[in-house]
Amino acid sequence: MKINELKGKCKSHLSGFLRGGLVGILVVMQFSVLIGLSFWLRSFTVYFYVILEVLSFLVVIALMNDNRCPSFKIAWICIVLLFPISGHVMFALWGKSTANKRLTNNIRAKIERGNTFFEFNDAILKEIREDYKEIERVSNYMVSEGFPMFKNNSITYYPMGEDTFDAMFDDIRNAKKFILIDFFIVAEGGLWDELHSILLEKIKAGVEVKFLYDDFGAMIRTPKNFSKMLESEGIQVRVFNPIHKYTDKLFMNYRSHQKIVVIDGNIGYTGGMNIADEYANLIERFGVWKDTAVRVFGEAVWGLTVTFLQMWEVASTGEYLDYSIYKPTIEFEANQTFACVISDGPVNNPSNPIENIYKQIIHYANDYLYISTPYLIIEEDMQLALIMAARSGVDVRIITPFIPDKKHVKILTNYNYGVLLANGIKIYEYTPGFIHAKSIINENCGVVGTINMDYRSFYLHYECGVFMSDKKIIGDIKADFTMTLKQCKEVTYAEWKNRPLGLKIYQSVLNIFSTQM
Repeated sequence: MKINELKGKCKSHLSGFLRGGLVGILVVMQFSVLIGLSFWLRSFTVYFYVILEVLSFLVVIALMNDNRCPSFKIAWICIVLLFPISGHVMFALWGKSTANKRLTNNIRAKIERGNTFFEFNDAILKEIREDYKEIERVSNYMVSEGFPMFKNNSITYYPMGEDTFDAMFDDIRNAKKFILIDFFIVAEGGLWDELHSILLEKIKAGVEVKFLYDDFGAMIRTPKNFSKMLESEGIQVRVFNPIHKYTDKLFMNYRSHQKIVVIDGNIGYTGGMNIADEYANLIERFGVWKDTAVRVFGEAVWGLTVTFLQMWEVASTGEYLDYSIYKPTIEFEANQTFACVISDGPVNNPSNPIENIYKQIIHYANDYLYISTPYLIIEEDMQLALIMAARSGVDVRIITPFIPDKKHVKILTNYNYGVLLANGIKIYEYTPGFIHAKSIINENCGVVGTINMDYRSFYLHYECGVFMSDKKIIGDIKADFTMTLKQCKEVTYAEWKNRPLGLKIYQSVLNIFSTQM
């Protein structure tokens, strides 16, 4: 097995090992306490259990009055009742909607500061209201959530990671003023070596380079002194949510899953890709790795720039940037391609705009609704939105992977098929390998970005995407989706119902804890 592939496998299982190990320790600790009590505190055991039961009852009441989704509350109620000692410890570590109040307020303040650099053009909304009524309501909603709508954009869709990186690296080579880069995963390999070499050349040419990455996403597949090495080369570096600083959130929650590249304020990229060789099919991990992205040239790049700068300040201590120096450096040609950069994160819980934007795209579909996602673990309200669309005559199709990167998530994804298949939604699995693409489109608009169709993306991670309304770009995404269907195996409801009994039982139990996956 290749070294990079082995490291990738280690990374993909690390969170499970860490969380599973700590949970195991907590459970052993619980039974040790119980055994100790039974021997040394026989006369007080009843009182101790009464205290635990009262505490569990209070936690259950608090959860039932929480405004988070039902499946989240059910999972924690089960954990607390099954493990009345260690369950409370686990809830204290991972059951909160945000990392901690002080940190959340600090993040929210920096994001709100960034939002003040947006300008909202009422003329664009007026034009949409008069001539593009099919996107009027979703546009109004995005603006109400602080995401301005832009026009005068040229958007290119890339159906594979290797296509994305070829174009992206060419644009980076041509940078004159600054380069902003943000990825969840950074891994040593051929892709990083090429990007690193280009960045060093741009540093020598006097171009400013800011490089932001998530600590969890990079900690296994980069050297220990990675950030210091880059800083010594003249690259400005920030690490999002360092694991050593927030040990109670050591695992997968509250990560920056965003992927953004901005060149000179004029060109921007986002999509599912990361800086790792499998994303460009330089190595094989799970067969052919299919990922998608968009290149934006136009006014909407400012949305990507602001999102990047917000997260840069979040990852910094006491640093406040001059946003104005990262404005576009050219005038863009007038056109009618509307675009809006959307972003989200746990600071918005329980009101999450990206999830609501997805629901509006589903609700306003009349002809078709096509979704690509590596994970399909959705709440009942999202299931009902998809079912309502299908029952209203919309052609609803979803592509997920045939070869998974996480087996337990694949098992849960398959479990979610049932209610959708039973209501006329068509589901396909990408047989050549792993599809990591994240997109949703109807006949009028769509989103390409970093957002998976699961609880983690909608509630626990910082995400971003580009909402687009343009016949050509939507047509390009649809054409790729249709072409991809030819490489997929359709899943039937009869096939789903006939899965083994043991798998059905395992899925039912696993589904209780779906929000923890």
